[in-house]
Amino acid sequence: MATTEQTAAPAAGQRSHWPAVGAVALGTFLLVTAEQLPIGLLTAVGSAMDVSEGTAGLMVTVPSLVAAVSAPVVPVLVGALDRRLLLLGLMALMTVANVGSALAPGFGVLVASRVLVGVAIGGFWAVASGLAVRLVAPAHVPKATAVIFGGVGAANVFGVPLGTLLGEFTTWRIAFATLSGLALVALLGLLTVLPPLAASQPVRPRLLAAQLRNPGVRVGILATFLLVTGHFSAYTFVSPLLQDLSGIDERYVGPLLLCFGVAGMAGNFAVGALLARGVHRTVLVIALTLTAAMPLWALLGGGAAGGIVLLIVWGLAFGGVSVGLQTWMIKTAPDAVEAASSLWVAVFNLSIGLGALTGGLVVDSLSLQAVLCLGGVCALAAALAILPSRTHPHLR
Repeated sequence: MATTEQTAAPAAGQRSHWPAVGAVALGTFLLVTAEQLPIGLLTAVGSAMDVSEGTAGLMVTVPSLVAAVSAPVVPVLVGALDRRLLLLGLMALMTVANVGSALAPGFGVLVASRVLVGVAIGGFWAVASGLAVRLVAPAHVPKATAVIFGGVGAANVFGVPLGTLLGEFTTWRIAFATLSGLALVALLGLLTVLPPLAASQPVRPRLLAAQLRNPGVRVGILATFLLVTGHFSAYTFVSPLLQDLSGIDERYVGPLLLCFGVAGMAGNFAVGALLARGVHRTVLVIALTLTAAMPLWALLGGGAAGGIVLLIVWGLAFGGVSVGLQTWMIKTAPDAVEAASSLWVAVFNLSIGLGALTGGLVVDSLSLQAVLCLGGVCALAAALAILPSRTHPHLR
């Protein structure tokens, strides 16, 4: 008899663990903030540690790469360990790692602490991204997944800007120390409200390999790779796009990026509601919207109004990518949600780095407009990959 992770979800009429969903969302908020906070502190850290800003950028690159590796490796290493204990341990690691960052006497120690952050990010996401099926009734899984992924949007809108501002008004060490304190709060919250989460199906290398033979999972991973790579190839250069292409003054870039983040949060929750009506159709609409939004900015975004409108449309669409594709993975691998999710998290993190790298090469060799077209081409390829899955019984 097959054992599925869906059976761990509360049955209809039983109490759902919504406080636990909120605590996990807080964890994702802090993890994404921790991953991206150094972007706003590069100059300060580089000056204090006497390294170039390019070298200081390792604070961002290293944890992303480590997270990509740890996402499938951590679940395999812990075997049948209760996932509640795993999440608590990883949040404790986040707390300690940020203390290490705040107290680092040199850049080597600082990067080492960021390695630990990467382990926490990858391991936590591998479990948390598919956790909704175990915390709420099946009918509420899309909504709970949207809440968990709402932490990502909140980190971009509030966490990273506020952390950067704190670092500017105090020191970068205070910013990391504060993040450590908040991680401790999240740890206590998880300890209080998270129920026992016995591993119904321990993740083994054989189980990971089996997911790649699942056509639905393969399509979800391919779509993730294309959409995330395409997005970050263009979004990495959103500031010069706004200034050089749309003619927007530099002082308005920050507020517009805040609008992008707010639009992303709105898109996350809107898609969370729409997924209950059809996963395939919703994810396809996301891909097609991105296919249009980025190239249209290259064609019609030569003025401020056009650039701003298309930026907001882009934010709305990409805000639904995480919750949409994670739900896709849940639906296509109901017997191995954690294994499929760990592969998804790994591809997502790798695609962030690959997108930024590819975008830089395109901008240097061609133009800013070309990177928007690249993003659109990647989104179109994702839509074409998604389209044949319309007959999948779990995605209708």
